[in-house]
Amino acid sequence: MSALLTTTMPSMKTTIDALQSAGVRQQVKVLIGGAPITQRYADEIGADGFSENAPGAVHLARQCLAQA
Repeated sequence: MSALLTTTMPSMKTTIDALQSAGVRQQVKVLIGGAPITQRYADEIGADGFSENAPGAVHLARQCLAQA
């Protein structure tokens, strides 16, 4: 997920919570990024990964796929 504004950041946590409630959280990797996002925020909401930019997100996604 990507956020461009801080006002959209809480929706990331809502999405992770919804995945948990649906019982599929362990089957889904959640990667987040965007201008207002930090590693600290990713850790706070339980995201599996964070990247500051698109190329970094691609690298992170490839790492996640390699571990699967």
